[in-house]
Amino acid sequence: MNKTRLETFSDGVIAIIITIMVLEFKVPHGDKIDDLRPLIPQFLSYILSFIYLAIYWNDHHHMMHTVKRVTGSILWANLHLLFWLSLVSFTTAWKGENNFKPIPMALYGVILLMSAIAYYILQSQIIKTHLPDSLLARVIGKDFKGKISPILYTLAIASC
Repeated sequence: MNKTRLETFSDGVIAIIITIMVLEFKVPHGDKIDDLRPLIPQFLSYILSFIYLAIYWNDHHHMMHTVKRVTGSILWANLHLLFWLSLVSFTTAWKGENNFKPIPMALYGVILLMSAIAYYILQSQIIKTHLPDSLLARVIGKDFKGKISPILYTLAIASC
């Protein structure tokens, strides 16, 4: 299978996730700058999640440039990643609406952790398909950041 279809679908899903996040903003019923103040937590939550999704989109884009062929396992691993990323919009809205309270923040952390695990699975499937000496395997190397991230997510969730 050609990778173009996978890339196009993934780009579309991530674009929809970002669109859903911005649509969560409710327009204030006033014309003063102070009327925007209650939206600050939601806006900060949106910024954080937008950056998070932008990093995933960028990394996914670069990773897909190393792919020569797409297998069923790569397709399913990619859908697994997109599933977890799709939940970012829900947890973004919830934590923003509730001023970053512990339970919404913990769930947000769980979604970030599961997205990181799903990304690792996708990466592993690509390397498995393209052999351990593939371009992706060489670029990743020992991948210290990829190994430490789940630990940091877990510690952050526990601290909530």
